[in-house]
Amino acid sequence: MVDLVWLESVLAGAVQAGTVYLIASLGEVYAERSGVLNLGLEGMMILGAAVSFIFANAFGHGLALLATLLIGLLFGLLLAFLSVTLRLNQIVVGLALTLLGLGLSGFITSAEIRKRILLSLNPEINQQALLTQQAPNLPIIKIPYLSDIPLVGKILFSQNILVYTALILAFVMWFVLFKTRFGLSLRSVGENPAMADAMGVNVYLMRYVAVMIGGMLGALAGAYLFIGYQPFWVEGMTSGRGFISLALVILAMWSPLRAILGAFLFGGVEVLQFRLQLIGVGAQTPQFILMLPYAVTIITLTLLSVESMKKRIGVPAALTIPYSRE
Repeated sequence: MVDLVWLESVLAGAVQAGTVYLIASLGEVYAERSGVLNLGLEGMMILGAAVSFIFANAFGHGLALLATLLIGLLFGLLLAFLSVTLRLNQIVVGLALTLLGLGLSGFITSAEIRKRILLSLNPEINQQALLTQQAPNLPIIKIPYLSDIPLVGKILFSQNILVYTALILAFVMWFVLFKTRFGLSLRSVGENPAMADAMGVNVYLMRYVAVMIGGMLGALAGAYLFIGYQPFWVEGMTSGRGFISLALVILAMWSPLRAILGAFLFGGVEVLQFRLQLIGVGAQTPQFILMLPYAVTIITLTLLSVESMKKRIGVPAALTIPYSRE
């Protein structure tokens, strides 16, 4: 019989780890629904983590999150300009932005540069904050009464603010996407931009908005990874989570609500491999489990390249296709 305490710990950890994927995939759903593939997601996430690392030590969580959203907005704006306005190849642009994000994050978090940035932001910062590779973790918020429910209470109602925000955001974004005029316009732009344009929808504006939302949430996912889940800076700490989130969007069939299940499933796999090591399971099994999200990502992206599969899983018809008004 499975130890309930162990099971509770694994499931609560799955929610915490899965929130990284959930936040990132929610933004990507909107970007891809508009017809823009954001392969720069990994770079946006690692840069968001780096910015939150610096600002959390300089000013605390609040300003760290605001700075992260701003950098995500700027990266989203850059992606939109290159792929929507200039109509450059979205795959090439996305990969270039990933490399840019990785490079910038490594640069601004190097010891000497980070020290200069912190002192310029806050001249009164203490010496420990200049040297540390950590930041204060977001506090756990227990929802009264609900957090006392056996098993479920710790899993869903004893989490930090960004976990709750991500879950609420998933429902709000689903409602906006499928139940509002804005959502209808966004989906039409991703399916048939010429027809949407003929009906009075500003294709360029819709794509810009969607991509900037995706950029902000991508950076926020990186911030959550650092200050909400793993508050110790390691260069390249996103470890491919951005690319896994891209596959998750496909598995969720571009639905914010389905993304919840997929995100927590991937989060569970991530947590499970650590837990199995702790209870003495052989080395090969955790490594095999750790491999699964990457294997699923490769298989999913391969299937996406098959034309018959695109129609079956509901790929937005204009995804990666630049639009030019005749």
